[in-house]
Amino acid sequence: MLSSEMRYFLAVASAGSLSAASEQTFVAVSAISRQIQRLEAQVGAPLFERHARGMVLTEAGEIFAHHVRKSLLDMEHAIAEIKGLKAVRRAQIRVACTDGMAFTLLPRLLAAFREQNPGVHFSVKVSSSQGVAELIRAGDCDVALQFSLHPERGVEVIASWPAPVLLMMRENHPLAHKQQVALTELSPYPVALPEQDTTVRQLFDLSCHMSGSVIEPVLTCDNFSTLYHFLLHTPHAVTICSEFTVRYEAQAQGLIVKSMGVDQLSQRTLQLQTVSGRKRSAALDLFLEFINGQMDAQHGSLRD
Repeated sequence: MLSSEMRYFLAVASAGSLSAASEQTFVAVSAISRQIQRLEAQVGAPLFERHARGMVLTEAGEIFAHHVRKSLLDMEHAIAEIKGLKAVRRAQIRVACTDGMAFTLLPRLLAAFREQNPGVHFSVKVSSSQGVAELIRAGDCDVALQFSLHPERGVEVIASWPAPVLLMMRENHPLAHKQQVALTELSPYPVALPEQDTTVRQLFDLSCHMSGSVIEPVLTCDNFSTLYHFLLHTPHAVTICSEFTVRYEAQAQGLIVKSMGVDQLSQRTLQLQTVSGRKRSAALDLFLEFINGQMDAQHGSLRD
């Protein structure tokens, strides 16, 4: 139902070049180029920067792409309502989350929700905080759960919960008896850390810098499962995480979490986000209400 100019514009924006868009759409490069030029004439501004190796959206192009995608999503919702797919018994919800949420908590929440609503299907994408924010701003997911340090532009925050950065270690670790562990006490032990593009690592590095501590990790990885299993198999190893991340696993595996007593490590929140200004389906409203209630209960339990 989109015009040919709009469809070819989105194809080039996604593929990054006229030739790649031509392969995707089975339309000649010259025809796509003419349609793009016609669209730019209607808009009154160039939508792409032309380079030898492809085409990149201009600032005007980014704005235009955002509104075209939003219009397309609104159209899909309208068609779904007309066909009766809005009913909770038949629906799909697209979820984006950061790696820590994907470890155990989100899968358990999805399973619990589907016990009550078996007709709802889920698609989950795991990305960095920046990647999750881009997915939800572009309308490529319906709901996001991510650890965040600041409000995101173009995103509606449904709820948020404190998610301080904690140390995780075995119950028999030499530091396990301490109520709080200072950063300076970590240097004798093998430390495994997430990559530097994660909020948990950014806060940890900031705290180390401000305290004058130098900690050289023996392992860095963008997958928490790898850090977790390294910890299980490495004597005296430590890693960092939120208690939400290991809510169901730590105690069963003989692991504990410890505060480091650093204010900077408490600046992070876990946020439940959705696309700002978009009409939500009945299934999505029900899922947001369910997640909000479950996370409130989790937070209350952790606080107690």
